[in-house]
Amino acid sequence: MSNFLIEHLIHRDEDFMVIHKPAGVLTVPGKTEDLQDCVINRLLKIEPKTLLIHRLDRDTSGILVFGLTKWGQKTISRQFQERQTSKNYQAIVAGHLKGEGTIDVPVIYDPEHPPLHIADPKHNKPALTYWQVLEHFEIQGQAVTRVKLTPITGRSHQLRVHMQYLGHPIVGDTLYAAPEQQKLIPRLCLHAERLSFHHPQSQALLEFYCPVPF
Repeated sequence: MSNFLIEHLIHRDEDFMVIHKPAGVLTVPGKTEDLQDCVINRLLKIEPKTLLIHRLDRDTSGILVFGLTKWGQKTISRQFQERQTSKNYQAIVAGHLKGEGTIDVPVIYDPEHPPLHIADPKHNKPALTYWQVLEHFEIQGQAVTRVKLTPITGRSHQLRVHMQYLGHPIVGDTLYAAPEQQKLIPRLCLHAERLSFHHPQSQALLEFYCPVPF
């Protein structure tokens, strides 16, 4: 087993494996030659049966699941598509956010400013996120808030756009935060901390946890 799997494997069985994706690494390859290094290509060199189930943004860290059989890929993918999985993220956002709430605003791709997405209340595809404040502190004298984020839908850049829409962009977000908020921490402070779904064979409910690195 390579160093990558030794360092990042959380769980493995016959049908799937769960890994801790580090920040700064793509889930799948990009279109150009310089974007071929990614999690799935690293895994395919070790385990040729690796199959894609879902993705995380390049700069997001945390739990990522890959199939090892067609059945595992199909059944877990269906749970993602039908919103039968449960996902929790942690993030550090700019400013002093209070309490908890729901953001129910569609998120769509912005073709005039790729790769950006935007919140568009008029669009017909829903995007829903629950958020809950965990703690307040300061970074370099700036007020920030640690939050738990629970996406109910799975739109691209959903959590990043929703927190920007709320007026509290994620610290370190080079796409959606202001320059001074980007510089507070040298990474996107968004991490997929918990994921639960039903096992492809036994149907037992499984929950996986990956400690927050910030």
